[in-house]
Amino acid sequence: MKLNVYATPDSVSDKELKDKTAVIIDVLRATSTILAALANGCKEVIPAVEVEEVIAMSKNYEKDSFLLCGERNIQPVEGFHLSNSPLEYTEEQVSGKSLLMTTTNGTRAVRRAMDAKDVIICSLSNVDAVAEYLAEQEDDAAFICAGTDGQFSLDDIVTAGAVIHRLRDRVEHLDLGDLAVVSEYMYKQCADDLHKVIKHSLHYKRMMECGLADDIEYCLTLNAAPIVAVYKDGVIKKLDGVQA
Repeated sequence: MKLNVYATPDSVSDKELKDKTAVIIDVLRATSTILAALANGCKEVIPAVEVEEVIAMSKNYEKDSFLLCGERNIQPVEGFHLSNSPLEYTEEQVSGKSLLMTTTNGTRAVRRAMDAKDVIICSLSNVDAVAEYLAEQEDDAAFICAGTDGQFSLDDIVTAGAVIHRLRDRVEHLDLGDLAVVSEYMYKQCADDLHKVIKHSLHYKRMMECGLADDIEYCLTLNAAPIVAVYKDGVIKKLDGVQA
């Protein structure tokens, strides 16, 4: 199995996604939030790039069947029902709802992977489920890190490394690209305390400055939402029957 890690969505070409499983990572916070919502019973998540796109999509849904969700530069979007905090996406709030979501980095990364054979959502909250799924599928994988404002983001790289490390116990032979090697190494350096390395990342620091320590704690909790979520035909849904 060949595994490559891409530091940002712009660093991967359409050709490199062909016939591969794309693994989308935005641990702080979009993919963590999407997984929390699906684990708590939302019907689906529809990722959008722009705020205006979300508002336009909402006109196609019946009243009370959907929620407007997301953020811009960590801050909630005015007029939206929910921000990008996974702690807001409780069963009481989201069960049975369609979530129309846009975030600064994460939803863009999801949409970037449309040419892949398969697209799954990954965070630290579902690393074991993702590793199990990839091992069962046996396809080559491209880990696409959302990054922060177009730049490399350490938290996403460590998360890719967490999955790669778990694949070693499940797959006989792994062929790692250079950044995949670095990702696994970084994860192994902080596996006993994820904050130890990730606290130095720009986005971690920004979130702490915004008083989001509880969000960070959730996002760095391994297997808090042990599901597989698949993006297909513009929609993210929980894959039933697959759980770590």
